[in-house]
Amino acid sequence: MQVKICGLCDAAGISASVTGGASYLGFNFFPPSPRSVSVAEALPLMQAVPEGICKVALSVNADDAVLDALVGQLPIDMLQLHGQESPARVAEVKSRFGLPVMKALGIADASDLPAITEYARVSDMLLIDAKAPKDAVLPGGNGLAFDWTLLAGRRWGLPWMLAGGLTADNVAEAARLTGADIVDVSSGVETAPGVKDVALIKQFLAAAKG
Repeated sequence: MQVKICGLCDAAGISASVTGGASYLGFNFFPPSPRSVSVAEALPLMQAVPEGICKVALSVNADDAVLDALVGQLPIDMLQLHGQESPARVAEVKSRFGLPVMKALGIADASDLPAITEYARVSDMLLIDAKAPKDAVLPGGNGLAFDWTLLAGRRWGLPWMLAGGLTADNVAEAARLTGADIVDVSSGVETAPGVKDVALIKQFLAAAKG
């Protein structure tokens, strides 16, 4: 099981994630999020990540100027698009920046599944998350789960990770029901929105890898 710890904001969280065996570390560049970091804040954090661990930059409906600033100033390995970016926009970002692109998709019921196939054609990786409530400020990181049985037996021909309401207590069951072999956690390792807890990070990584 590979794990992505997302929304990291400090050196302690980075250290716990690396020590615990995370394969992906996510950095949030969506200002309304309590997990958001600036380029200046992210630079030393990303520079502390050892080689071989994928540094993912999360943005939401970002234009080229925003992405230019991120890619031009930070040692990013992958871009995560977590807004309403179209398949055409995903393809455009891949072409322009020459980095792997992960598209996040929100799921509430079976009617949301066809979009996964559509985005699988243009993305390098997918992140399948719980769909945010209509009045939510954030497109993800809301601590919500969805019906994991919706994904049972489904494959899309590219790597994908499961997100949404995962904790150390339920990650093994979520992986069993969905078949996911990569999982993403943010709020499930926090004591408050944006406040990562070293002990919870260690517990989640141990549970996922156990």
